[in-house]
Amino acid sequence: MNILNYLLYYFIILPIAYLPFRVLYFLSDVLFLVFFHLAGYRKKVVLRNIANSFPELSKEEHNRIASKFYRHFCDVMMETFKSFAITKEELLKRNKLTNPELINKYFEKGQSVILAGGHYNNWEWVATGMDHQVKHQVIAIYKALSNKFFDEKVLKSRSNFGLQMISTKRVAEVFDNNKNDLTATIFAIDQSPSNPRKAYWMQFLNQETACFYGTEKYARQYNMPVLFGSVKKVSRGHYEYSFSVVTENPASEEKGFITKKTNLILENDILQAPEFWLWTHKRWKHQRPEGIQMETVFE
Repeated sequence: MNILNYLLYYFIILPIAYLPFRVLYFLSDVLFLVFFHLAGYRKKVVLRNIANSFPELSKEEHNRIASKFYRHFCDVMMETFKSFAITKEELLKRNKLTNPELINKYFEKGQSVILAGGHYNNWEWVATGMDHQVKHQVIAIYKALSNKFFDEKVLKSRSNFGLQMISTKRVAEVFDNNKNDLTATIFAIDQSPSNPRKAYWMQFLNQETACFYGTEKYARQYNMPVLFGSVKKVSRGHYEYSFSVVTENPASEEKGFITKKTNLILENDILQAPEFWLWTHKRWKHQRPEGIQMETVFE
């Protein structure tokens, strides 16, 4: 074990995780000053992403969105640390599903479902606490961390309340093995695909954007209803989320429909409150390759 990993986890992260929320949010305020005003953590990326997404707004308005984003981003960082020590009761009090009847009706009908969502508001808390708020067994697809020590710790914290974590390398295997189980499998749709030639290209936030096709691929293959999860920040440290139906019969839909619709729902959520999306990641690092048409499916 790398001694630095051990010291960081047991002497910095865990002590922070056990702090009361009022202290965590004080630390978040300090972190905001550092990230936004002093160090400028990925500030060029954030401002470029915002400016390209909202070309009709002024630089002052771009900066205003960025400032609000960094405040929220720092809150989510502290809340992520808190996840290592949060109780089930505290998590469920701060993270509520407002329409469980919509997803539970598929359980009653004996249907597994696919859940699409983005890196919006506190997506970590939503996934971590969902297994106690729906009847399905909840599964989340994740990309393993290169640091094995922290990968193990993060997996344990996310799995504490029933969530099953599945590596991206095992998705096909898990779908095959769970054919007789009632599952709700979470896919994050807003990461940048590694291969732009195998992506679904569409306009997203005023830009040509490469979108993952995996959510639609598995939905069509197993004909599982697709729901989208929208998350709202009610107050600091308190979130509500709800599901909406994308399609109940994926196999009957035109190819590309699910990918496009889920991304358009996410886009609408972002337009309503842009400060809550993860602007620090390089969502638009790819350019559309020559010969690849917009809104065309390559499987």
